[in-house]
Amino acid sequence: MGRLVRKPIVLDFDPHAEGAEGVSAQVVVASNEPGDDYLMRVMKYVPAEIIGFLMLINSILEQALKNGGKAANMAGIPVVNIATGSLVVACVMTPLFCLYVREDGDAWIVNAIVSTIALPFWAYLMGAVTFADHHDGNLAAILVIFFSIVSGLIAPRPRKRKLHEAEAAVQGAS
Repeated sequence: MGRLVRKPIVLDFDPHAEGAEGVSAQVVVASNEPGDDYLMRVMKYVPAEIIGFLMLINSILEQALKNGGKAANMAGIPVVNIATGSLVVACVMTPLFCLYVREDGDAWIVNAIVSTIALPFWAYLMGAVTFADHHDGNLAAILVIFFSIVSGLIAPRPRKRKLHEAEAAVQGAS
């Protein structure tokens, strides 16, 4: 199991094409891979490592906000501005992280897009300082649940495996 959503693989095979007469059913069945199901996609679209980074930064900023009130500054910069900058940096890091951890067969572009969109929802849920004036825990829970349900419906398009690749895979498994 990879860390990113896996694309399903289907055989790009026309049984009526020239040269397809001798292809065994074993090749056709062995070449199809289902990819990740709905629940696995929901889980993998959560940008957990980036959320962890943001939680650490947020806890430092939250402490500064508690000690200094709404006018709290760090090095002359308002804490809320630093928090917003941290969220923007985390949104930029999310697709880069997906690019870095991808493996062959991962739908890393789809994963990067959905995870980047998911990050502000999760930041709002965890009470990020960026949203301090607008945070509502009940609304945050509803938004994350709704987003998670919808994100699981986003499935990458299958990758088509050519007949010669499928035959090599079957022979290699034998």
